[in-house]
Order: sequence, then structure tokens, then C-alpha cells
Amino acid sequence: MGDKDWQPFVYGGLASCTAEFGTFPIDTTKTRLQIQGQKIDSKHAELKYRGMTDALLQISKQEGVRALYSGICPAVLRQATYGTIKFGTYYSLKRLVSHGSGEEDVRVNVCCAVVAGMVSSAIANPTDVLKVRMQVLGSQGQRGIVGCFQDVYHQEGVAGLWRGVGPTAQRAAVIAAVELPVYDFCKHYFMDSLGNHISNHFISSFIASLGSAVASTPIDVIRTRLMNQKKLKKEVRSGGCHIYTGSIDCLVQTVKNEGPLALYKGFIPTWVRMGPWNIIFFVTYEQLKQLY
Repeated sequence: MGDKDWQPFVYGGLASCTAEFGTFPIDTTKTRLQIQGQKIDSKHAELKYRGMTDALLQISKQEGVRALYSGICPAVLRQATYGTIKFGTYYSLKRLVSHGSGEEDVRVNVCCAVVAGMVSSAIANPTDVLKVRMQVLGSQGQRGIVGCFQDVYHQEGVAGLWRGVGPTAQRAAVIAAVELPVYDFCKHYFMDSLGNHISNHFISSFIASLGSAVASTPIDVIRTRLMNQKKLKKEVRSGGCHIYTGSIDCLVQTVKNEGPLALYKGFIPTWVRMGPWNIIFFVTYEQLKQLY
């Protein structure tokens, strides 16, 4: 492996962790908004939060500011694996397919992004499950990442750690297929007018975040709901805790009970988070590339 082969992996991981720290409270509000209003589950029949700002204020007031960072440990661990593999694989595949020519081909970029997104998200799925569970519990979940892992493993087994892996991989593929090629296209398009500077990285990453938010939110809602539901014994399942049999069932039940717009619950915090996340990530990534 040459000197440049490892750089996309290391830079991608470091930039992902940096972006995660800066935007995690918004991600927590997105998760809370996505799981509320599930009429099939009586415990979530009423809407607790009216929107992103209301969720931020209520969580801070009722559970403390610390609750906004519930799940940050598995989130950072996820980015250390998912981000490292995703961006490293994407840029390595691009260089391999183009034989290092540096030419931009949208079709090649999309294919490389889909592969990178699906593989990395599937590997990092257990950390995503732990993050979602801890975000939902908030101040109630005081046992930390180890305690959360033990709960999932003891109650649901190894399969519980890969709950929602299907929609997770689909979401990652959609996000990567839109986000990475759009960023590369915009960066290349603005190169003549803005050059390879922060202004170019900022604008390109912001445009990429809007496209990925629109494309991925419905899948993200399904993924979050599947990850949050718990697999309990038959005698207590009648209480409505295990509510979806899979991605299609979750999609059908959500649209049937809450309407099509329910698939875009949490869209605003998703975009609000993706914008800063992408900006922090790509600016950090580009600066690391220039630094070394």
C-alpha cells in the first residue's frame, strides 16, 4: 500500500468524527421526531414534540443538555468505522477505476459511492443500533454504551445488533450515491471561479447535503423505527413493543396510519444536520489533504 492509499481512510475517519461531535444534538432531535406518532404503538400515539426547536428545548429542559449527547460514544465509534471505510473506499475505488487520471465520471462516481456506502454501513450497523437506542432513552439510559450493548445482546442476541441493517445499507447507498458525486461535481464545476479553497468546499458540500436529505429521509425514518423496536418474548409482545416485521411492513404501516408525509418526519433536522455535517466534514477533509 503506497503513501497515498491510506490517506482517504484516515482523513475520512478523522473528518467524520469531527463532524459528528459538532452536529450530534440535531441528530438526537431527528431521532426523537422520527419515532413519535406511531399509532400502531399506543405508547407513542401522541406527539410530544412539535418540531426540531421544540424538541431541543424540551429535551434540554426536562432531561438536561447532556441528554442531547446521549449516544455520542457509539456515534463516534460508528464514524470511526463507517466514515473511515466509506470515504476511504470511495476515493480508493475512484482512483483505481480511473487509473489515477483524476477525471470525473458521474456514472463511475455513483457506482463507487453505492458500494462504499452499503459495505461501510453494514459493518458499522451495531454501533448505529446502540446510538439510536441511547438517543431514544436520553437521560433514562444511564448505563452507557457497554450497558446498552449488554441489554441488546441479552434480550435480542447478535441479530439485535444488526436490526435494520437492510434500510441502513439502502439509506447509506442513497446518501453516498447523491452526496459524494454531487460534491465532486460541484467542486469541479466551481473550480474555475472559486479555486480549490474553503469557499468552494463550503458551497459544494451544502448543495450535496440538500440532495442527500431529500433522497434519504424516508429510508431513515424506517431505519430508525426498526432499530428502536425491541424483540421481546411472546408473552409481552401483545403490548405492542414489537410492531414491525420488516422494512416493507414498516413502510406500509407508517403510510397507512400516519400518511405519506410521515416518511419525512425529521426532515428539517435531517437537512439542518446534514448541511453543517457535510460542511465540517468536507472542509476538514480537504484541509487534511492540503496539510499533508
